[in-house]
Amino acid sequence: MKMPNILQKHKFDYVLFISIIFLVVFGVIMVYSASYYSAELNYGDKMFFAKKQIVGAVIGLACMIGISFVNYNFLQKIKWVLLVLSLLLLGAVFLPVVGVTNYGATRWINLGVTTMQPSEIAKFAFVIFSASYLANNYTKVKNFLGTLPVIVCGAIICLLIILEPNMSITICVAITMFVMLIVGGAKIKHLAILMIPLICAAIFLAIKEPYRLKRLMAFVDPWSSAKEEGFQLVQSLYAVGSGGWFGVGLFASRQKYLFLPFAESDFIFSIIAEEWGFIGCICLSLVYLVVILRGINIAKNAKDRFGCYLATGITAVIAVQFLMNVAVVTGSIPPTGLPLPFISAGSTSLVVFMSAVGVLQNIHKQSRA
Repeated sequence: MKMPNILQKHKFDYVLFISIIFLVVFGVIMVYSASYYSAELNYGDKMFFAKKQIVGAVIGLACMIGISFVNYNFLQKIKWVLLVLSLLLLGAVFLPVVGVTNYGATRWINLGVTTMQPSEIAKFAFVIFSASYLANNYTKVKNFLGTLPVIVCGAIICLLIILEPNMSITICVAITMFVMLIVGGAKIKHLAILMIPLICAAIFLAIKEPYRLKRLMAFVDPWSSAKEEGFQLVQSLYAVGSGGWFGVGLFASRQKYLFLPFAESDFIFSIIAEEWGFIGCICLSLVYLVVILRGINIAKNAKDRFGCYLATGITAVIAVQFLMNVAVVTGSIPPTGLPLPFISAGSTSLVVFMSAVGVLQNIHKQSRA
């Protein structure tokens, strides 16, 4: 019997919903496990990072559910507002007092009680703008000039992010841009031509900043500088290797005792590998695979081009960040800081990613209606 329209309209993708809830809850547990020692040592509170993650999870859940009831086409109407706001926030990090600098990078805005990372918002603002443009100009993108608005917008965002500096998010935005252009109908040969200046820019940036060149050399042979540039990767490999097949057990990691820097954020997958082992990592990867496949399915069944491209962009960001994070901690690509979606410590990232899943849910609902 056919389901009434009102029920179809508000039907959740429960597989996606349960998968996200699992990742978020697991993330809170792993943030606590990876950080309780350093949190007590530096802040006098074992739960310092875990509490912030719980607050982010609660706000993110409210946003995810609330946004799932907002017609995603509304985002098309406010794309310029979101894009301009994200650009202003990216620029605000360079203002005295407003911007917060840690470990030589200025990536955060001081909100008094907490901080916010604008690059996390800018990624999805770019996705919304690109999805709208590609949907409205799908015949133009077959011509190279037709792709320029998306390329120029992506280049401006990448420039502001690389100035922070934040190479990892810059790469994430660039890859997402290519994925959306390909799905939007751009010709491969045009994108291949675009790769030439990007490769030249990457080489220039690596040479211009000595620390990037040192990181690259440390990636090639981390053991040659195991106490300097290669330290983080070596410690990450120790954690991953120590986990074996089944791990050393929850809360039993040794690398989190100040051996592995950023254990609760960029390198939390190393702690997961140490405590849950290879089997645990495979199971976690399968959950991410479910999320990515559900996102692809939602994009494929969207009722219009904007919904298709929007779901594609959101799914691409999740997939790219997951793959890059795992590749970094396992030494497959040069070290660069990038949070593991839904799991790494960071309230801004968690809230924004969960909100994006709310958009996916609404696209799913509209297609079912």
